[in-house]
Amino acid sequence: MRTAYSVETVRAAERELMARLPDGALMQRAAAGLAAACADLLGRVYGSRVVLLVGSGDNGGDAMYAGARLARRGAGVTAVLLAPERAHAGGLAALRRAGGRAVGTAAVEELIGRADLVVDGIVGIGGKGGLRPDAVPLAAAAERSRAAVVAVDLPSGVDVDTGEVHGAAVRADLTVTFGTHKPGLLIDPAREYAGSVRLVDIGLELPAEPELEALQHADVARLLPVPAVESDKYRRGVVGVAAGSARYPGAAVLAVAGALRGGAGAVRYVGPAGDAVIARFPETLVSDQGPKRAGRVQAWVVGPGAGEDAATVAEVLAADVPVLIDADGLRLAEVGTVRARTAPTLMTPHAGEAAALLGVAREEVEGARLGAVRELAGRYGATVLLKGSTTLVADSRGGAVRVNATGTGWLATAGSGDVLSGLAGSLLAAGLSAVDAGSVGAYLHGLAGRFAAGGAPVGASDVAAAVGRAWRDVVAV
Repeated sequence: MRTAYSVETVRAAERELMARLPDGALMQRAAAGLAAACADLLGRVYGSRVVLLVGSGDNGGDAMYAGARLARRGAGVTAVLLAPERAHAGGLAALRRAGGRAVGTAAVEELIGRADLVVDGIVGIGGKGGLRPDAVPLAAAAERSRAAVVAVDLPSGVDVDTGEVHGAAVRADLTVTFGTHKPGLLIDPAREYAGSVRLVDIGLELPAEPELEALQHADVARLLPVPAVESDKYRRGVVGVAAGSARYPGAAVLAVAGALRGGAGAVRYVGPAGDAVIARFPETLVSDQGPKRAGRVQAWVVGPGAGEDAATVAEVLAADVPVLIDADGLRLAEVGTVRARTAPTLMTPHAGEAAALLGVAREEVEGARLGAVRELAGRYGATVLLKGSTTLVADSRGGAVRVNATGTGWLATAGSGDVLSGLAGSLLAAGLSAVDAGSVGAYLHGLAGRFAAGGAPVGASDVAAAVGRAWRDVVAV
């Protein structure tokens, strides 16, 4: 599992480690890892042109010590000092001893334009807000150049703890981060600025509870339900799907499609789209008598394509089993009703729906996704899955937020969310917790989207059909 920790936690771990190490040893560890990553990216170090963008913090020191290592291997290394009087003295001396040079910020755009590699050491993990005005032209020049851009620990100008980006920031091709991932490297919009991320182990001892968790294949494989020899369809779990309407029968079909592939033993459908569902999936148990008369289920999915059917939403929420609420159900569910539930509740809004629930603009949610998902979870007393380019899953009781980035932009297509709802709801019925069902569902859904798309447009039905392939890919580790 990939984990990320806050600045405060990282700083505390660094202080504890530095107290046990010789002076400067920790920075040398970071610089060695940074230099190795830069060398790998360059391919040929000898004769390459490297420009270091150096601020006043320790990131600037890391950049200059790494630059010294590259200079000793034959690279031409120039440090651009944004604050020469506050540049890291030891790093600057080491760079000069290795044959590197240092210049001010005047007329350096041409220098950056000729570089093979630009190293961003402007701001460290303690930085807040966007880049200072004097750094903005340097970041812009790096983005325009042909050079590869490597960020030290994180791209300068992004908020490390929240993933927010206020103003200009460096766009990196590679971010070399030390000791642990930081939240801003895993959450959009900051994640878009980080490029690929390479973690360098510097020996930090971190607490068991991280700020963020990102499941990997092995983690998902351990969580997936597997039928035992004595299992039958009822022991594996039955998921109820209350979705669709005369206007949106497709939402019901797609939610059922996801549910059939999510690990539960059977799917019960309740709603006005029964004919469409049974025509496509004859294995579905269809009823038109409402949720209470549908038969026993271990979890419900309610809301996709429901229109104004508030009565069905209320009936499902009254059931003493886990419930996943999506789409129209989010709009129809009362806050007090959700908070009063004793069984787990999983809400799955996209940014627009989350904004409506919070009473803010969509842009506010998209710019501060971590804060939005936590606020929604706390307000409703539920687990919330906030869909997007990075999906976030937060529990109302606190703890680490799960983040998932397995998806693809091609998943931004009509009905994709309905498939995810059915898939995650089926995992709920199979016995997973709301956090696990949401994060595992998002992982498989994203992976299925990648497989189905293959770099081309894809429909929601194709995504549902690819869930089995994603499942097999995960368990093959």
